[in-house]
Amino acid sequence: MADWQSSVTPPALARLLGSARLPDPPGHRPAYRALAGQIRLLISEGRLPVGARLPAERELAGALALSRTTIATAYDTLRAEGYLRSRRGSGSWTTLPEGSDPPSDALHPVPPDQAGRILDLGVAALPAPQPFLGEAAARAVERLPAYTRGHGHYPTGLPVLREALARRFTARGLATTPDQILVTTGAMGALHLVQRALVGRGDRVAVEAPSYAHTLQGLRLGGARLVPVPMARSTAHPSRPPHWDLAEWRRVLQGATPRLAYLIPDFHNPTGALIPEEQRRELLAAARTAGTLLLVDETMAELGWGLPDAGLPRPMAALDRSAQVVTVGSAAKLLWGGLRVGWVRAAPALVRRLAADRVYTDVGTPVLDQLIATELIGERLGEVREHQLARLRESAGALGTALRERLPDWRFAEPVGGLTLWLDTGGLSGTALAEAGERSGLRIAAGARFGVDGAFEGYVRIPFTVPGPAAGTAVDRLAATAAAIRAGYRGGPAALPPLAV
Repeated sequence: MADWQSSVTPPALARLLGSARLPDPPGHRPAYRALAGQIRLLISEGRLPVGARLPAERELAGALALSRTTIATAYDTLRAEGYLRSRRGSGSWTTLPEGSDPPSDALHPVPPDQAGRILDLGVAALPAPQPFLGEAAARAVERLPAYTRGHGHYPTGLPVLREALARRFTARGLATTPDQILVTTGAMGALHLVQRALVGRGDRVAVEAPSYAHTLQGLRLGGARLVPVPMARSTAHPSRPPHWDLAEWRRVLQGATPRLAYLIPDFHNPTGALIPEEQRRELLAAARTAGTLLLVDETMAELGWGLPDAGLPRPMAALDRSAQVVTVGSAAKLLWGGLRVGWVRAAPALVRRLAADRVYTDVGTPVLDQLIATELIGERLGEVREHQLARLRESAGALGTALRERLPDWRFAEPVGGLTLWLDTGGLSGTALAEAGERSGLRIAAGARFGVDGAFEGYVRIPFTVPGPAAGTAVDRLAATAAAIRAGYRGGPAALPPLAV
């Protein structure tokens, strides 16, 4: 159960229920069963957090213009199914049935020696941009001797890379100086460093629901108490990715007073959402009032493959006048996952503090990796970026077409950037799909990994990393796995079509 137990008011629950549309069954659905189904859907999609206290029966009956008997019977149904718990004198709160928690093991990349046997739809990382990476590595090796005369430890990062990153932030609309940059060993190294510095054991951290699985687990392992804030969906434009529910964010910030909020406003992982600038301003103002720091994950920010750069909102830190935003970025998503270079952009005082803290862990990021990143982020960034975005456009188009043809009952919003597609599986268990796929040579990221309490069981995340010509075969494998689950699959390998690459 989430740490912070909130109370859902009758009007708020009525609003959520209005957006929880169930497919109409043949024949008549009793009102109590329809209500129970809507609440169940809200819980499973994470829009109604686990641990939320529901209104009393009489209050909800008045808000929905239903009889109290209907509400009581719906609550009884949810209790019997494991989606509701009640205690006399304490009310009723949402929960999940036993066995709904996601698997505890991390979703690791497929080992290189198994790449021909297993199709990896779990890791959102692009192949390296060639010949750019090879050429950058050769130039970096030429520059390396100048750095070998000393000990090679640069706790804040190589000055040339910090300068290149500062110029890139400035070009994106966020004036930055090198002393505001700390180079880290990958984005996860940056996130862990900031977390250790800013979040104490037991502190509350507000997170989007869903959110990036590895960061959620890292926060848990660090002792943070997570407060999920559900994303909102547009009923008028269901094909668009979700957005922030600002009313819910204000309620959480005021009620839970989290120390930190972790956000992915740029091509959100896993949903692909791009948050407009006005929402960024409003959330920043609400967080300032609550005294909450914002940790903004920009690892996907350069991946706007479906719209021009002029259509991108400014970074959240560009809207911040009080050093309230700490930004994390990475070379891995745009350039190559094997290039373990990340960074933090923050006030100079915090950069100095983080640099002093990191010497007790990794001392500094490898010099050669930093030199390669400097070459790629420098003058050739435009060419490299367009090369990678073209790959993503091709993959996104091919995957979308194949999914609509082969899995027409699965729903997804169409993002305009990022690396991931968030799929509603039409009622199938994402965990079951992942387990069946693993035995059949298909690696899938179950949706429950991206929730705080096992929510999003009916979702999977697919990355735009399959080459366009292979997208049809990849979706064929996914459809075959789904068909096996529907047919009562219980384990053992299933025959799937080979992957054409």
